[in-house]
Amino acid sequence: MKISSMIDHTQLAAAATREQIVKLCSEAKEYGFASVCVNSCRVALASSCLKGSPVKVCTVVGFPLGAMSTAAKADETARAVADGADEIDMVINVGYVKDGDWDAVRDDIAAVRAACPGKTLKVILETCLLTDDEIVRACRCSVACGADFVKTSTGFSTGGATVEAVRLMRQTVGPDIGVKASGGIRNAESAKAMIEAGANRLGCSAGVAIARGEESDAGY
Repeated sequence: MKISSMIDHTQLAAAATREQIVKLCSEAKEYGFASVCVNSCRVALASSCLKGSPVKVCTVVGFPLGAMSTAAKADETARAVADGADEIDMVINVGYVKDGDWDAVRDDIAAVRAACPGKTLKVILETCLLTDDEIVRACRCSVACGADFVKTSTGFSTGGATVEAVRLMRQTVGPDIGVKASGGIRNAESAKAMIEAGANRLGCSAGVAIARGEESDAGY
């Protein structure tokens, strides 16, 4: 499988313009990326740009902190689906994880799952803020609530994807649940390392550079 077909081509900057989103979608079609990943206000635009294309529209929910109410996350999800989102990347409530309140963690994920029936759901763990035990338990909660993927990072916290976290996540969820590595993947070498560790989806703003075998200074 080509690396490009595993990439969620990403533009999540606060100042991202309409022109940048249109370009993102054009690049995704050109290089055969799995999806474009955009903020929820840009879902309708991306859906329009990609109509008739195999490229999916992915959006983030509760981004980047995950600390808003569960009801707000569910509402954002439902609105994104109505606008044309195929995939939802939600941020786990890290504070609930740190509290050890696993019932609240599960309720948060389950509410988003219920708001996007039939769509792909990825749960962003923000692994740079978690212990190994917390990563394992968060993965198990995600799977129990019907998530299709667990994802390492927002790319907006204190660190991004690591080979060690990806490997631990894959070991925890087994072969049938997706693992998405995101944050700091800037070249084909780092992308391949994540795949070898167990990732089957990559979140990158450096997708074009990776597809070309180049280096990028892109942040996400």
